[in-house]
Amino acid sequence: MVGGPFYKVRLGRKDGQVSKASLVEGNLPRSNQTLDDMIKFFSTKGFTLQEMVALSGAHTIGFAHCKEFADRIFNYNKTTPTDPDMYPNYAQGLKKICADYKTNIAMSAFNDVITPGKFDNMYYQNLKRGLGLLASDHVLVKDPRTRPFVELYSTDQAAFFKAFAHAMEKLSHHGVKTGRKGEVRHRCDAFNSIKT
Repeated sequence: MVGGPFYKVRLGRKDGQVSKASLVEGNLPRSNQTLDDMIKFFSTKGFTLQEMVALSGAHTIGFAHCKEFADRIFNYNKTTPTDPDMYPNYAQGLKKICADYKTNIAMSAFNDVITPGKFDNMYYQNLKRGLGLLASDHVLVKDPRTRPFVELYSTDQAAFFKAFAHAMEKLSHHGVKTGRKGEVRHRCDAFNSIKT
């Protein structure tokens, strides 16, 4: 619907019968993680460095709440309030959007300011221009271990789509429940009704 690649999703995957926000911590990467922490996180789940960079490309759509990147625009360090690697006009725009983020926690910004509703490789192009929103995005273009993949995907959308589709297929196999654990849902957004 938003222009991204197709990839196969196996049918019959079992979903859990518990859904709690408290169980998410430690199971998803954080927006302010260092690259070393991100690499370790993805590695423990069986993903390569290239797959991590490809999966990060999901940030070509969606948004992030201001609290997730406020340190980059208001409290970067003791001498510089704004991350100097951010494109100045972009940083100023984010400051306006997020001026009241502590009291209005719903305030947010698009992950991809150029094509926010289109799944494309603009996310990687943005990183090279200083338009990366999250610290975890920006570090991908700064570090020599991940920059070659950012360069590749920023200039070759087909390579990004192929890598993203492969990584998403791999992700769909991660942590699959077997036996009596979980259930194959009738609707993906709701537990099956419990029979007593």
